[in-house]
Amino acid sequence: MTDEELHRHLVGRQGSRRDLNTPVLVIDRDALDRNIARMAGFAAANGLKLRPHSKTHKSADVARRQIAAGAVGQCCAKLGEAEALADAGIAGLLITSPVISTPAIERLVALNERAEGLMCVADNPHGARAIAAAVAARGGRPLTLLIDVDPGIHRTGVASPEAAVELYRTIAAEPMLRYAGVQYYCGSQQHIESFAERAAAMHDRAAYLRSVIAALEAAGGKPPIVSGGGTGTHRIDATLDLFTELQVGSYIFMDDQYRVCALTAEEGEIPYETALLVDTRVISANSPGLVTVDAGIKSLATDAKPPLVNAGAAEGTVYFFMGDEQGALVHPAGDLPALDAIVSLNAPHCDPTVNLYDTYHVVSGNTLVDLWPVTARGRSR
Repeated sequence: MTDEELHRHLVGRQGSRRDLNTPVLVIDRDALDRNIARMAGFAAANGLKLRPHSKTHKSADVARRQIAAGAVGQCCAKLGEAEALADAGIAGLLITSPVISTPAIERLVALNERAEGLMCVADNPHGARAIAAAVAARGGRPLTLLIDVDPGIHRTGVASPEAAVELYRTIAAEPMLRYAGVQYYCGSQQHIESFAERAAAMHDRAAYLRSVIAALEAAGGKPPIVSGGGTGTHRIDATLDLFTELQVGSYIFMDDQYRVCALTAEEGEIPYETALLVDTRVISANSPGLVTVDAGIKSLATDAKPPLVNAGAAEGTVYFFMGDEQGALVHPAGDLPALDAIVSLNAPHCDPTVNLYDTYHVVSGNTLVDLWPVTARGRSR
């Protein structure tokens, strides 16, 4: 049965969260909306645009709430995510990974015909020329490109100011391309736990980006858009006088990876709330010192530490994986929840946790208030 078939009848019924079939992906709607409003207010106060990253939520419903709060669009990690969101009516999409294969370029050019404000990144002249040729062959409208700049991760992006200039000149020479600026996402800096250490790292990376921008400007390619930043660095990004827009993503959910990071210079300040949870149920309580819940490796991201227990169990309760479908809860004093109790877990890493589910179960307090499809689930290609 689908989530719609299982749970639509519970929407609006007081206390219906208790009756969801577990494990289930839950959004705290009120915390989500407060997070969206806080980031929107921060960006506006600092003269920055927001183009939040949809790889976090993969949801047209969440994207609409972000855009209603002032975001100019969405970032998409891959072409498939952009296709799914565009087909749901979301405009202002930026594909943040290079599109290079012939089949993918054909899809990109087709998407450009139906997606208002579509942009994509490129990091080499070959890719840019291939896109231009495909646009010309189709007779479509010009495609807008940003130059992806490698911040030192060596994952994607041009590797030097000279390479950036070469790519700019390639784009500028193609009638079917439009140059819009640069992308600079410092992914490895996002999770540095110390705010001071993260700030020092970002100031170092900013100096390099300034050298790239200076080279582009000298070649006649001053970037109108400088897109980048993230949840971990956004307070620092806003002080650098470099970015025009932020690609923040995880702030809407605040997973465990970000909760251990000092996002501000104020000790102990956590500006965003946990809004994404996985509700589980105690299904076995026969062994002394532990109980078993119905969420395991197939229900939670495993590229981070095991999830923290959010609610439904005594303080100090610890979760650990027990296989594909189960996890265990232990407590140092043996104070464990009873059989059939509901226990809410934080998402250890929100993006890959979301990708395991088809539906968000949107709650206000303990009442299910809506079901939102994970629009771009599995659309990673």
